[in-house]
Amino acid sequence: MRSGRVVWLAAVLIGLFSSLTAPAAEAKPNPQTELNRLTKQAAALQKAYRGEIESLEDAKRAAKKAGDRTKKLGSDLARAKVEIARFYSNSYMSGSIDGPKVFTYSGDADTILGQVATVTYLAEEKNQRLNRLNDLLKESRDAKTQADGKIDDLKKEIKNLLDKKADVEKLLKKFGFQKPDAGSGLTPRMISVRNIIMQNFPMPFSVGCLRPGDPGEHGKGRACDFMMSTGGRMPDAASQARGDALAQWCIENGRQIGIMYIIWRQRYYDIRTGAGWRQMSDRGGITQNHYDHVHVSVF
Repeated sequence: MRSGRVVWLAAVLIGLFSSLTAPAAEAKPNPQTELNRLTKQAAALQKAYRGEIESLEDAKRAAKKAGDRTKKLGSDLARAKVEIARFYSNSYMSGSIDGPKVFTYSGDADTILGQVATVTYLAEEKNQRLNRLNDLLKESRDAKTQADGKIDDLKKEIKNLLDKKADVEKLLKKFGFQKPDAGSGLTPRMISVRNIIMQNFPMPFSVGCLRPGDPGEHGKGRACDFMMSTGGRMPDAASQARGDALAQWCIENGRQIGIMYIIWRQRYYDIRTGAGWRQMSDRGGITQNHYDHVHVSVF
């Protein structure tokens, strides 16, 4: 009889905790399904724009990261609900879930103290588990809101890019399509832009262009990194000023010589969209965030 009541209690508790996170009546599309759909749209756009679109990549990465966090918290929450239901079931089976029973205990002092300690421990553990469950509920709701926001950001970015597609197509038509040459692995346009930059700006550090196997512009022979320091260090004031001047020169001359976009100091400037400098998400280091080099990609 008691075991039947335990099963019933566990089922009721799990149902109660599940109801706390039940979705609203007006259900939104499944976030992962929506993200998959938008990712396909983003891939088609990048193909149409004939190269990476950093603003789109940033929005896509942020949406995926937020979605992954939501999924993990959902798993943590489900596990916590099962654990607390099991805790209540076990406590009920042992007859120690009812704290007031301590006042009815009898026996010698050591026995009573042991019973009091057990009830106190179980009460504290119950509170800790309930507090953890409440924290997970709040984190899950916040993460879901954030994930929805990031998906909305990705939708807006796709819409903005689609609105500018006609202008981009004019630029693509103007510059045409070039293949890398067999010798350098760079396109003729990238070689030309690199040479013009090096004629106008002193380059005491290296210039890195072709990166075989890279899925981005470096692997296609359409990008060069103009280093402003070495060893992954932050540039000094003079080198940073040179990088600022180079980036500005690329913006001012990009539409004439075929520059597609620039990345410098954790910001990117897309000549195709003309949207101005945009902040780039943190990629984890000085080089990854482009603080030590100006990245230049061409059509």
